[in-house]
Amino acid sequence: MADTSARTLRLLSLLQTRSWSGTELAERLRVSARTLRRDIDRLRELGYPVDARPGVDGGYQLAAGAAMPPLVLDDDEAVAITVCLQAGSQGAGDGLAEPSVRALGKLVTVLPTRLRRRVDALRAMTESTAWTAVPLSDVDPAVLTDLALTCRREERLTFTYTAADGRISTREVEPHRLVSLGRRWYLVAYDLTRHDWRTFRVDRLTASTTTGTRFRPRPLPAPDAATFVHNAIGARRSGYTVTAEIEAPATDIHTRIGRWCTVTALPADRTHIEMTADTLDWPILLLGRAEAEFHILSPPELVAQLREWGTRFARAT
Repeated sequence: MADTSARTLRLLSLLQTRSWSGTELAERLRVSARTLRRDIDRLRELGYPVDARPGVDGGYQLAAGAAMPPLVLDDDEAVAITVCLQAGSQGAGDGLAEPSVRALGKLVTVLPTRLRRRVDALRAMTESTAWTAVPLSDVDPAVLTDLALTCRREERLTFTYTAADGRISTREVEPHRLVSLGRRWYLVAYDLTRHDWRTFRVDRLTASTTTGTRFRPRPLPAPDAATFVHNAIGARRSGYTVTAEIEAPATDIHTRIGRWCTVTALPADRTHIEMTADTLDWPILLLGRAEAEFHILSPPELVAQLREWGTRFARAT
């Protein structure tokens, strides 16, 4: 029975990824076609809607059902979902904060001990700023949790780092905190080679290993790690500063897009906003999300890009 249950869970995990032929599934599970059909029937009895298509191009695929059955997640998927739910619980708009908290509580409760320890370290060692959406950079969740555990253990770390200009160097640091900002992850650490505090983009960090050497934390030259990264990144940003006036009360605008910009109330229920961005696509999306008439104050490039988008959208409708 134990082997059957484990195989059924493995089958469910495979079906959640894509469509499979019967031959592929039988080979993956190392069972006969007859046993595979029995396992498929067992999933259907448990409420999982498994579609079967006959013929040469046929196969099995998990379909949408009337009710949501339990999902099977691997370790990285569980950590990634936990990170996103945590971000959603910290100020998500449109009533998403409360459901995010509920879902986060359910997921953390059932996480195995090995994953709960990693997730707890990530939550404890992560700070965020008002620029933050859910970070989208290509970072392996296992890398994030490994860095978080190293920060918590106060253990020196070495890694290979690729700078913005492509130069590659080996760094030895005393890791302090992870920060999510501007849809990216950053490691705040004291660089033992440069003898100064630095921020490192996690997606540019590879081959990280702990040295086994513990250290006594140094005082950070900022109120917190999020402020340190905000100041460091803001000082060298080469993007755009966007300002606009929106024909809506500041309370409404703060609720809708306040996480990503500075909101200032103006007379007559108008609002002034300011934000920084590497490209102008993100400010355009946010202004649309404001759900009100607006007037661009700067930069002029944003006005030109809005005209281009408007023309394209008009053709589509």
